[in-house]
Amino acid sequence: MSLTSQSNSSLRNGRGRLISNPKAVSAIRVLAPLLMTLTFASVAHAQGTMDFSGATTLMSTFKTFAVYAGAVICFGGLIFAGIRMMSGRFQDAIPGLFGALFGAGVLGWGAGWIGSLTGQSM
Repeated sequence: MSLTSQSNSSLRNGRGRLISNPKAVSAIRVLAPLLMTLTFASVAHAQGTMDFSGATTLMSTFKTFAVYAGAVICFGGLIFAGIRMMSGRFQDAIPGLFGALFGAGVLGWGAGWIGSLTGQSM
């Protein structure tokens, strides 16, 4: 039997044989959308069971790191600039002052931005 002589209302079973029973074909056509709908509904229902309680702890760790890193950068820049200023090289102290300013930005804005991502108070 050629493929062009087959009817459009026929389906094939798992072994490739033609299902010629009209009631079986009708039942499969009715049940297929129902089964697909139930499959997607069960997957969508499982979506609400995800737990993100560890994300707040992780972001709190990042915030603490930003506070400590900003403090170290700021303190290091001030020490670098202070040593240069005490030796009389004020022009060489400018990069240290910018480093202290950058450290203060990391300390303030960085920790504030990270805390705002999870609604933590500063």
